[in-house]
Amino acid sequence: MPEDAVLSLRDVAKSFTMHLRGGLRLPVVDHVAFDLKPGECVVLGGPSGIGKSSILRMVYGNYAIDRGTILVQTGAEEPQDLGSGDPHLILTLRRSAIGYVSQFLRAVPRVAALDVVAEPLVERGVDRGEAQARAAALLHRLHLPEALFSLPPATFSGGEKQRVNIARGFITDHPILLLDEPTASLDPVNRDVVIGMIREKLDGGTAILGIFHDLPVRDAVATRTIDVTGFSARRAA
Repeated sequence: MPEDAVLSLRDVAKSFTMHLRGGLRLPVVDHVAFDLKPGECVVLGGPSGIGKSSILRMVYGNYAIDRGTILVQTGAEEPQDLGSGDPHLILTLRRSAIGYVSQFLRAVPRVAALDVVAEPLVERGVDRGEAQARAAALLHRLHLPEALFSLPPATFSGGEKQRVNIARGFITDHPILLLDEPTASLDPVNRDVVIGMIREKLDGGTAILGIFHDLPVRDAVATRTIDVTGFSARRAA
C-alpha cells in the first residue's frame, strides 16, 4: 500500500451465486486494483451494470469479496484489510474511517430527520445538542424546510429524503467518503450546494470515491476517473 494512500484495492474479485438458479455463478468484477489518496475525488466510470456500485459496497463492507485485499489506512497503525470480512473490523472502520452516501435513505421508522442526521455524531460521542445543531445547519444549507426537521423522512419526497441522506453522510469527518450518485434526485440549486460541500471535503483532505451519472457534477469535482469496464468480469467472460 503506498504511504500516501488511505485506501488500496489489490486483485479484488466479486461474483454472485444465484441459489434459485441451481447455484449459477454470476461474475461481476475481477482484478480490481487502485489507490485513493487524501484530497482526491476518484470517480468510477463506465456504463450501468458494469460493477461500479458493487465496488463501493465492497469498500463499505456490504458485499463480501471472493479474492483480494481492501486495505484502509487508519492512522499510525498498520493498514486494516476490510476485505477479510471480519464483522467487528467492518463496523469499526465505518465508525472511524469510512462514510457512505448511498442512492437511497435507509432510516429507522418514526425517527425525526434531525436525529437521523445527528446520529453519526452522537454515536461518536458528540453531545446530542451540539450534534443536532450541526445537523440543523446542514439541513438548512440543503434547503430542507425547518418544518420537516421533526418529521420522519419516510414521509418525504425523493429529493427531500436524499438531502437528509447527504447531510447524514457529510456531518462526520471520516477520512474516506463514498458517494453513490448523491445528486440523482436533486434540483439544480441543491446540486450546486452539494458540489460546494464536496469541494470543501476535498480541501480538508477527505478522500472521496464516487459514482456520478450527473455529468456537470462529475466534471466539477472529479480529480481522476477509473473506467470500471477494465475490471468487468462479464466483459472478460
